[in-house]
Amino acid sequence: MDPIELGRRLRIAREARGLSQQAAADAIGVPRTAITQMESGNRAVSTLELTKLAELYRRPVTYFFEEAAPAEEEDVLVALHRVAPGLEQDPAVRDQVDRCLSLCRDGVVLETVLGLAARSGPPAYEMRAPRTAGEAIAQGEHVAHEERRRLSIGNSPIPDVSELIGAQGIWASGLELPNHMSGLFMRHPSIGLAIIVNASHPRGRKRFSYAHEYAHALMDRDHDITISSTDNSAELVEKRANAFAASFLMPRDGVYEVLRSLDKGLPSRQEQTIFDAASGGQIEAEARSAPGSQRITYKDVAIVGHHFGVSYQAALYRLKSLRHVSQPESVELLEHEDFGRQYLNALNMFKDVGEQEQRQYWDRELRSEIAHLAIEAYRREEISRGRLLELSKSLDIPGETLLELAEVARGE
Repeated sequence: MDPIELGRRLRIAREARGLSQQAAADAIGVPRTAITQMESGNRAVSTLELTKLAELYRRPVTYFFEEAAPAEEEDVLVALHRVAPGLEQDPAVRDQVDRCLSLCRDGVVLETVLGLAARSGPPAYEMRAPRTAGEAIAQGEHVAHEERRRLSIGNSPIPDVSELIGAQGIWASGLELPNHMSGLFMRHPSIGLAIIVNASHPRGRKRFSYAHEYAHALMDRDHDITISSTDNSAELVEKRANAFAASFLMPRDGVYEVLRSLDKGLPSRQEQTIFDAASGGQIEAEARSAPGSQRITYKDVAIVGHHFGVSYQAALYRLKSLRHVSQPESVELLEHEDFGRQYLNALNMFKDVGEQEQRQYWDRELRSEIAHLAIEAYRREEISRGRLLELSKSLDIPGETLLELAEVARGE
């Protein structure tokens, strides 16, 4: 990179953040004249200095080395608060979101200094905008089936949805969002792809929200920010994402397998035709289930929900869409939701889907990824001790603890 061009981009990035040269110099621990010389192309910029400036200016390090001059992008926080102004109403919520996105930027910078390939995320499924609710549901279910096949997870429950999303190159975290908001998906040059869900919702609902936002990452990646809330739940792309989440978390054949394990799911009358070896013809037979034995009850719905880690209601609606329960039966079963909760409580199973996750686990997946990158960067001497201690504050890990872990890794 031409030092003049690098200096120009450093100046543009600084001015876009509204920082003076003195403020930038103070932030990274150099004299103001050093910033002046960097921006004029008269002084080399070290890897550590560039890493710090990239973080300060909220830019990926790659921004300063792209062959073509990068177009100016709206700051990720400004963009988010512009699209979701409700986040500004609660300072605690705003601070959580800001901290989460700052961690994502830290992750991008650390991956860059480690020489890791840029995150591309999962494949994007090119789907036309649905014109009807039926088309939206069909699209969502189709992509869910294809994604399960791509990931080779068969019909099994997904143990940790946020971990799966993270493995696909998407930053994933739970935060306390406004109650009417279930989650959001973001795509921005400074962070890549990110999903945030409302962790104040019960575990089962939070898992569904993760899958819902993952659908946006797969099918709506042309949108920089997608907010999922009660305000836009009637939109067809939201219906499509809900259909994806239901099918992705509770695959058709997987639901059938659970029902069969409960001795449910068969028609009350089964006609059978077998080959007759003696005559070369056929023998017709009919098998009947015991009266009422195949009826789905509240405890069956609760067990299906628990098996796939979703709420009672999500499991019920999935059973209805798969025609295991009728409309009148679904109304009655919905009224018996409390009995489903009591049933799971009696078995000490309700907390797995119905209770709120403890706060210290809300952003565990994201913090784990950044901590791993930070220790690895320190081990390779790509970041300093001071920078590691700065990251420990963002990670909410005692500085001495993170430093000790990093020193051990360096000495191995």
